[in-house]
Amino acid sequence: MKITICGSIAFIDEMQILKNKLENLGHEVEIPPLEIIDGSGEKMSVKEFYSIRKKSDETIKWIWDRKEQAIKDHFKKVKWADAILVLNNDKNGILNYIGGNTFLEIGIAFYCNKKIFLFHPIPEISYKEEILGMSPMVINEDLSLIV
Repeated sequence: MKITICGSIAFIDEMQILKNKLENLGHEVEIPPLEIIDGSGEKMSVKEFYSIRKKSDETIKWIWDRKEQAIKDHFKKVKWADAILVLNNDKNGILNYIGGNTFLEIGIAFYCNKKIFLFHPIPEISYKEEILGMSPMVINEDLSLIV
């Protein structure tokens, strides 16, 4: 199966581990990029970019240009896949966090009739009903349920 892993960039290390595990099970897997090109044309880790972006205001154009491109690129990976796996670990005091970008990616997967797997249960968030309406399968960390 072709699988795209979705989730906060804060979980990129865990995404890489999941990618390796899924590939060992015979799946083809895409994750967000590990590097981004900065405003000077130099490579930087996506974790460093995430840290800079979180502290930046909306006037630093290159940051938001890269963010825009990252969103579009990941949408293409969702479209490519047979399924998405949402890595919804705890973040910012929210159990099983699903943020804005990930919610958008779930919506794209739903619209494109892709299977939607959640690593952990749906969080108690304001858009829980919308996630329920997209009928994800909660796998509770059991990768063997991805079929």
